[in-house]
Amino acid sequence: MRPEILFPLFSSVSTLKGVGPRVAPLVEKLAGPIVRDVLFTAPTGLIRRSVTTVDQAVEGQVQTFVVTIDAHQPPHRLGHPWKIRAWDGTGFLTLIWFKGHGPHLERQHPKGARRAVSGKVERPEGFASELQIAHPDYIVAEDRAADIPEVETVYPATAGLPSRTFRKFALEALERAPELPEWQDSAWRERERLPGWREALAALHAPASEADLSPLARPRRRLAYDELLAHQLALAQRKASRRAHPGPLIPAGSLSEAAEKALPFKLTGAQIRSLSEIRGDLLSGERMSRLLQGDVGSGKTVVAMLAMADAAGAGLQSALMAPTEILARQHFETIAAPLEALGLSVILLTGRDKGAGRTAKLAGLADGTHHIAVGTHALFQDDVVFKALALTIIDEQHRFGVNERRRLQDKGPPDVDWGVHLLAMSATPIPRTLELTVFGDLDVSRIDEKPPGRTPVATRAAPTPRVPEIVERLRAAIASGAQAFWICPLVSESDKVDLRAAEDRAADLARHLPGVGLVHGQMPPAEKDAVMQRFVDGEVSVLVATTVVEVGVNVPNASIMVIEHADRFGLAQLHQLRGRVGRGTRESSCVLLYDPPLSEVAQKRLDILRRSDDGFEIAEKDLELRGGGDPLGLKQSGFPAYRLADPVAHRDLIAVAADDARLILARDPELASPRGQALRMLQELFDWKPASSLNEAG
Repeated sequence: MRPEILFPLFSSVSTLKGVGPRVAPLVEKLAGPIVRDVLFTAPTGLIRRSVTTVDQAVEGQVQTFVVTIDAHQPPHRLGHPWKIRAWDGTGFLTLIWFKGHGPHLERQHPKGARRAVSGKVERPEGFASELQIAHPDYIVAEDRAADIPEVETVYPATAGLPSRTFRKFALEALERAPELPEWQDSAWRERERLPGWREALAALHAPASEADLSPLARPRRRLAYDELLAHQLALAQRKASRRAHPGPLIPAGSLSEAAEKALPFKLTGAQIRSLSEIRGDLLSGERMSRLLQGDVGSGKTVVAMLAMADAAGAGLQSALMAPTEILARQHFETIAAPLEALGLSVILLTGRDKGAGRTAKLAGLADGTHHIAVGTHALFQDDVVFKALALTIIDEQHRFGVNERRRLQDKGPPDVDWGVHLLAMSATPIPRTLELTVFGDLDVSRIDEKPPGRTPVATRAAPTPRVPEIVERLRAAIASGAQAFWICPLVSESDKVDLRAAEDRAADLARHLPGVGLVHGQMPPAEKDAVMQRFVDGEVSVLVATTVVEVGVNVPNASIMVIEHADRFGLAQLHQLRGRVGRGTRESSCVLLYDPPLSEVAQKRLDILRRSDDGFEIAEKDLELRGGGDPLGLKQSGFPAYRLADPVAHRDLIAVAADDARLILARDPELASPRGQALRMLQELFDWKPASSLNEAG
């Protein structure tokens, strides 16, 4: 039950003064549906207003003038603005309004009236001697000039809801924020010179300088720690809950030993270490919840295959789920032959399975004939029943929703007292400093070695004017039997715009090169797979792809990767795309095309890619360079949607919060003490409760 003291913060935004039916949806768009969301919306900037005269005005700055209304200038035609000409004794200033404000303005500000007016000063193009303010921020009677603030806090805004109006709502939300029991360790707070909870909130909404807006400002660090602690507590509680639930005992057996011996290569040290950690979980008697991280091509699927062989040897079933049919098929082709050679039955189940074929596959899963199922979302559909599912492996787990992951895990046998083991896999490199925020409720294994025999990929950057030269080199490479990927730029957030760019590039390349194919996210799956298969078979020499498509098929003959506008991509995405080549015996290359001139940061980022092929090192370097914002595109990779914590600026607090959470739960597992009760309120405030932790999977 939510404590009554928090009720005011969890009421609808429509309870704030001035938030009626028209404004409420706009507030929800900017902040969220409840008062707490408005309270936790931090200011984004400050406006400083200096009082000046027209002859001393500075173009581009927000300034305040005391003027006399000289004349109203109604528009001569529809759509033109209403203008007011004003005079301050040193020069004329034109005030401009659009959207039919005229008659109202003439009544409010008649000729001869003295007014204080404030706004951004502009000089219209071609009229160097004239100054104007379009839609002044303030225009008030001269005796109310003191009402115009010298420093004004800027909040997010949207059409129909200006920053100044949102600020009023934020300040009212602050008035509703109650004094709460302290949940932080007082000695640590004093040592860090951090304010109390209510004091920190007040300071957040009353910055006096730009430094106060920084994530490093002490009030913001206090609130960031609170949010991180709430999250880390939820993750630690979730982890403890999973460990308290028994899992089936799965020993390493002869099947996996035989499968490993049959491999045409030796496992790397990192693969052996990761497999040992997984096997330790499978034998622990507790339900496994582990993440297996590794670069594209590092050998995660082979490790997963050996774990599934162990499960089959124990008479139990496994399921491997991938987010796309292309990736599912790739996994199936990797593991099916080695496991079937040992007498195991492996099936591929996707949305394309229909009729008698699908019925037969489902029957084999239900009676235990099939030991391993590889597939897509089709695996967790209601009519899919396993006889003895004990291990689920989810590739790129952030691409699935919480309920989707849970639905697959819930397919374990109903008549046993254990839960299904979970092994998640991810090729998105996460810096170690941020790992706790994304995977804090999972144990983590890392494959940080490349398999032997992988060809190094020579990476170089080139300006886009050199595209004709690159095309000519491609022509020579294709003539020698090579194949290439050509990834088109992210033009905007619109798939349609991306598609046009890809179609244009494919058409241009087709005029110069043989065998050009195109795949994009809007193609029907069958058509997309057909093009991909032609690429695998060597019928397509150059595969042009938009950024929205997962180019996941293993094509050892593909040795060239060209990425347009590489400076617009995250380093993690660039690194993963580069990992699509260098899988065969050919010398491989990756060309990063960019529009000059590059910014200093963009230059450093591309240099990192040229120097390193270690995804984890690249992730750490990218974190150092960015220093804030959305590192590595992690918002698309399951990254927490924090309100006040910045996982880059506050990364030192992440480890502190994680350690504190473990210590708190070790002393007070049920959070029953007075401090524990305060911490429960904290989790309620930030919506980080055990049931809503990021990687919940049943």
